Amino acid sequence: MNKFVVLRDGYGETQLIVKEKDTETQSFLEVLPFESIIEVKGTVLSRPKGMENKNQKTGEIEVSVEKFRVVNKARDNLPFNIREFQKAKEPLRMQYRYLDLRFPIMQQNLRLRSKLLMKMREFLINNHFIDVETPTLFKATPGGAQEFIVPTQFPGQFYSLVQSPQQFKQMLMAGAIDRYFQIARCYRDEGVRSDRQPEFTQLDIELSFTNVDSVIKLIEDLLQYSWPQSFDPIPMRFQKMSYEEAMENYGSDKPDVRFDYKVKNCTDLFKINTKLASEENFGAYFISFPKEHANLSKQIKDSLQTSGNKYERAKLIQSKIVSTSEWLNKIGKLLTTQLASRFVEEYKIQDESVLFLAYGNKDEVLSLLGKVRLEYVNFLENLGMTIRKKGNHFLWVVDFPLFELSENSNKLQCVHHPFTAPHPDDMSDLETNPLKVRSLAYDLVMNGQEIGGGSIRIHDPALQKRILEKLNIETDSMQHILDMLGSGCPPHGGIALGLDRFLSVLLNTASIRDVIAFPKNFDGRDPLSGAPSSISEEEQRLYHIKSVLSPKKK
Repeated sequence: MNKFVVLRDGYGETQLIVKEKDTETQSFLEVLPFESIIEVKGTVLSRPKGMENKNQKTGEIEVSVEKFRVVNKARDNLPFNIREFQKAKEPLRMQYRYLDLRFPIMQQNLRLRSKLLMKMREFLINNHFIDVETPTLFKATPGGAQEFIVPTQFPGQFYSLVQSPQQFKQMLMAGAIDRYFQIARCYRDEGVRSDRQPEFTQLDIELSFTNVDSVIKLIEDLLQYSWPQSFDPIPMRFQKMSYEEAMENYGSDKPDVRFDYKVKNCTDLFKINTKLASEENFGAYFISFPKEHANLSKQIKDSLQTSGNKYERAKLIQSKIVSTSEWLNKIGKLLTTQLASRFVEEYKIQDESVLFLAYGNKDEVLSLLGKVRLEYVNFLENLGMTIRKKGNHFLWVVDFPLFELSENSNKLQCVHHPFTAPHPDDMSDLETNPLKVRSLAYDLVMNGQEIGGGSIRIHDPALQKRILEKLNIETDSMQHILDMLGSGCPPHGGIALGLDRFLSVLLNTASIRDVIAFPKNFDGRDPLSGAPSSISEEEQRLYHIKSVLSPKKK
C-alpha cells in the first residue's frame, strides 16, 4: 500500500507519496520523528480526480518520492508538536520559540511584516527621505518613561537605552537632513502587557518645514502605498477628531469608532442637586444600550463594578431598565422625581435597556465610562453578538493638551514630550493657565488602539527653555538641545508608528508577541536564555557595580 507523508516548510505543505514497493523508505518513515529535516527528490504528479485538497495551496498535486535522505533527525519527544489542536501553552512555546516559529501562523505573520516594512522603506526613499541610523546608547532623558540604565567603566556614570530617537532626529533636522526615517529599536523599562514590550520597533519619521496636515497626509499616503493587497482597502483620507471631542463622546483619547454607542453628557440635570455638584470639575455622563444589546448579567456587572472601584472620585451606577418607572425610583435617590422624569424623557430612556451612569470628577467619570463602554461591548461580542463594524478603521486625534497634572506631585508634566510645540492660538495662556494650552500633537488610532503619535516640535530655543522650566526639568541637562535649536534649526515635526502594535491590530492577534520573532514574556524576561541573568564579581568590579575593600594591614 502506498504511504502518504506531509512535507512542511516555511512556504506551506506538500503531500508526498511513497510507493508500496519502496519498503525501505516506508519503514524508515514509520520511526522517523516529526520535525526532522529531510531531502526529497521525485516527480510532481496531479492528484487523482476527486482527491484534490481545495484547502491546501498544493492540494492539486503530490510528489512521488524517488530519493529520500535524512539531513538532520530531530530528537524524540520534542517539548511540543507543531499542531493547531491541543496547542501547547504560551510559556512553553516561548521557551522553545524556535519551534513555535514553525507554526504556519507565525510564518505568515513574520513574512507579512517583512513585506510591509519593505514597502514602507520603498515609499519613503522614493519621497526623498534618508534612512539614518542613530545611537541606542544615550544620556538619560528627564520627563519620560522609565529607561534601562547601562553601566560603564567610568565610575558612577551610565548610559541609558533610548526610549526613541527623538533628540537625535531633531538634531538631524539642524544638520540639514531635512527628510529622515529609520526603522528604530526603542526601549522602555515598563510593565509588559499584551500590547507592550520592553524593546520594540517603530517607524520613525521627521521632516523640516512641515505642519500638522502635511504629516498626516504623508502617513495616510504611506499606509495606502504599503497596505497589503490581501486585506480590504482603506480610505484615502482618515477621520479626524479633537482630543476634547474624543474624551467627551468616547471617554478615551484612542476611541474605538467601530461602534456607535457614545457617552452622553447629563451634567446640567445633576448640577441642580447642589450637594452632588459640590465636587470641583463636576460631571455626570451616561451610556445606554437598547433592548437587543441588553444583557447585564451578574458576571459583567461585578466586573464593571470592580473597574469602577478603581476611581476614587467617580461613582458608577449600572442598571437594567426593566421599566422606566422602576428606574425613576432608583435615580430618584440622586435627583428629585421631577428631574428624574426629565432625564428619562429628555434622553429617551427605553424599557428593557441597559444604562451606565457615572458622576463625580469629570475627568474620572469620562475615563471610567470609556472603559465601561469597551468592556461591556467586549462582553456582548464574546456572547456571539455583532457590535463592531468589520474592517480597519483609522482615526486621527489632534489638539491634545500640552500639559497635565502629575498624579503623584500635582505638578505640570507633558502629555507627549517636552519638545512638543504649543498651539499658536493658545500662547497667551502659557503663563497664566497652562492646562488650557493645546499642543500641535497628533495620534493615529486604529480599531481603538494607538499605533502612532507625533507632533510639530519647538524650534525656538527661548520657548524650549521656558517649557523645560515649567516642567521643572533642569535646563543644564538639555543644553545640547538648546544649543542645537540656537544654531539655526528649521521648523520641523514628525511621527513614529509602533510597528509591533500596528501589525498586531492589522493581523488581529491576541498579543504583539505574535508578530515579534523573539519577544519577552509577561515578566519582561527572555524565556529562551533566561535573561536578565547575573554576572560575575569580576564583571561587577569592572563596571563599578560592586566595590571590593582592600584587606586591612595588620
